[in-house]
Amino acid sequence: MTTAEGHQAMAEPGDPKTDDAPADQSAGTSRRRWPRSLRYDLVGLAFAATFFCLSVTPSLLPRGPLLQGLISGIAAAIGYGVGLLLLWAIRRLSGRDLAREHSRRAWAALGTVGGLAILVFLALGSGWQREVHQLVQLDPPERASFTLVLLLAALMFAGLVGLGRLIRRTAHWLGRHLGRWIPAPAARLTSVVVTAALAFGLLNGVLIDGFFSAADNAFGAVNEETEPGVAAPPEPTRSGGPESLVAWKSLGNQGRTFVAGGPTQSQLQTFGGAPPKAPIRVYTGLDSAPTASERAALAVRELTRTGAFTRRVLCVITTTGTGWVNSLGVDPLEYLYNGDTALVGMQYSYLPSWISFLVDKERARDAGRELFHQVYAVWSKLPPGQRPKLLVFGESLGSFGAESAFGSSDDMSVRTDGMLLVGPPERNTLKEEFADGRDPGTTEILPTYEQGATVRFARVPGDLDQPAGAWGPTRVVYLQHPSDPIVWWGPGLMLRQPDWLTEPRGVDVSPSMRWYPFVTFWQVSADMAFSTGVPDGFGHNYGTASAEAWTRIAPPPGWTPQRTAALVAVIG
Repeated sequence: MTTAEGHQAMAEPGDPKTDDAPADQSAGTSRRRWPRSLRYDLVGLAFAATFFCLSVTPSLLPRGPLLQGLISGIAAAIGYGVGLLLLWAIRRLSGRDLAREHSRRAWAALGTVGGLAILVFLALGSGWQREVHQLVQLDPPERASFTLVLLLAALMFAGLVGLGRLIRRTAHWLGRHLGRWIPAPAARLTSVVVTAALAFGLLNGVLIDGFFSAADNAFGAVNEETEPGVAAPPEPTRSGGPESLVAWKSLGNQGRTFVAGGPTQSQLQTFGGAPPKAPIRVYTGLDSAPTASERAALAVRELTRTGAFTRRVLCVITTTGTGWVNSLGVDPLEYLYNGDTALVGMQYSYLPSWISFLVDKERARDAGRELFHQVYAVWSKLPPGQRPKLLVFGESLGSFGAESAFGSSDDMSVRTDGMLLVGPPERNTLKEEFADGRDPGTTEILPTYEQGATVRFARVPGDLDQPAGAWGPTRVVYLQHPSDPIVWWGPGLMLRQPDWLTEPRGVDVSPSMRWYPFVTFWQVSADMAFSTGVPDGFGHNYGTASAEAWTRIAPPPGWTPQRTAALVAVIG
């Protein structure tokens, strides 16, 4: 960057008068004026370069050049804004116009040191990405491809800074015109408030609402579809089949897949060695009844119709946002008990979990509470010796809904026979309570709560064998990978270093990962978008771990490790 360009950049943090100020010849700069869009502030650029360098440090999951470029551009723009805000605060407090105190030497120093730092961190970032790829058993990208990061980041940075300037200049223009009618201080304040309101309204009312409207239409159409090869079940033990109280069409895309899925009778007999029972699968979709309470009541009537309360196992499932039930999470129960099972789920949205978490989180909470409470109301009235094992399952946002039906670990222990919660989001209330109240000396990544009497956390099922003390009759399991961004993401990452980044890293997380304000938040946010695009056992991909977990939560009498290995082989 030239000296003239650098000096004119100092107009950035000031008011309209500062913006139009001529170049300072005492600094040895040229009179040539650069286009306003090419002028940047020295302090802002210093912070932008710093944030850029930090953004290429490793996070939880591997990133390709395109994603890294977007993250780095956003991080650099945030850094630029932080630098301008700091400069403005110093000027207000000291009364010095630092915008006129940058010399040619300062710009040369920034160009040299900043440019060298960016090149060094790009080289380091390429190495870090190779390491992270290898940790999750993926082939690393070519080092040369990482050169695209700088170009993509520069484009993103320029676009975001340009948008910020447009908003600022709109406020200045409005302030000048209002100043003709009201005092200048009131005009400036009013212009800022009005411009902020307009910007927020545009963002929220047009862009965000438009996005959610488009998503609603798109995923609503998908909900009406039926996957190839999926047909209405011929068994009366399944919703949508003969004698069902729930219409096949009302189940939604994921509901139809769920009730038509699972192991066949021949597969169960081959695995169990004895004639199986026909598994019961009950489901109610968004179109099955108007409200969550009515859908839950309909599901309970279906359970009663199919004889679910006479089975050995009854599992209450809270689905993900689309209504999806992971077959790897529930099919193992049907193998474990040779079909003498009943599974029940209920749809509350047709949006993906990451969108549902923003707009349908309360629906997930209501669905989890309503379905469990209404099932429990019937189950609890049965004679104790004639009740099926009452289990609970939830994955991702489904774990948030499933957990919402309970107030404590004691509540879980009293009202269930076991729970499996996979990939629980950071906002799961009880999970956070258990992690925050963990036993001294244990980590947030793998906490021990009340010596593992009821609740246990695991990265892999083998972790459930610790601590060595007795595990009570009700067993609650949280499966969470150290590299799963769904588990660790939260707004607090912007300004607060979490415990899991002060502890020794998990085996699937780079030891070079560090926490940086704002930067780490955007890194982990981006990780979430590709959290399932990694092999089993990493990120948000839990593979067959649920099968092994169920063998520890609710094993049939006489179950052996050899049978667990056979189950994993069949499920996988």
